[in-house]
Amino acid sequence: MSDDFSARLNLPYLAAGQMQKHVTLNTALTRLDALLQIAVVSRTTAIQPADASDGDLYILPGEAEGAVWAGRPAGTLMRFEGGGWTAVTTSDGMIACVLDEGVVVVRAEGGWIRLGQRLGEVQGLTRLGLGTSADEANPLAAKINAALFTARGEEEGGDGDLRLRLNKATAGDVLSLLFQSGYAARAELGLIGDDDLTLKACDDAGTWRSVWRVDRATGRIAFD
Repeated sequence: MSDDFSARLNLPYLAAGQMQKHVTLNTALTRLDALLQIAVVSRTTAIQPADASDGDLYILPGEAEGAVWAGRPAGTLMRFEGGGWTAVTTSDGMIACVLDEGVVVVRAEGGWIRLGQRLGEVQGLTRLGLGTSADEANPLAAKINAALFTARGEEEGGDGDLRLRLNKATAGDVLSLLFQSGYAARAELGLIGDDDLTLKACDDAGTWRSVWRVDRATGRIAFD
């Protein structure tokens, strides 16, 4: 442990009997101001801005240009204050919001990556919206044009199979796929109120008609 700097954020300590303690204290406060709740203006701006405002933070891309930026490694966190630029030391695991992209990135070995790349798993979510907003009635919602589920092969630690398991609580409940057009129901396939596989169709007036039913006990199919 250093007697001069803190272990994680590298903040300078005040020394006993030190002259001009305010300089060291202000340096520590400036670092804290940069490292807490990091909000970065951009991580793609390659030319050192001439009109930066005090407190602005930038993550340097590769081959940045400018009197202070040039020659610094990609991923360097730069802060502007008092008319000058300072490189802020960052450590693995630091999180920053990139304002011009609206994304959250995390410091990792070799640079900054999107937070989703760093997360190994996400547990306990109550809502998830993909391209749209999830709500209480639809805690999982997706507005997309295509979706893919593919099996993990043996070379990847899987067995090559892929099964989607859909489960309902009791025989009297509904487990189905509801097909809609313009949010109007047109067909339903599944275990609808019992445990026989059923296909139903719905006309424009909202009247449902059974198309066929498969008896789960015999496997026989009956067309209505």
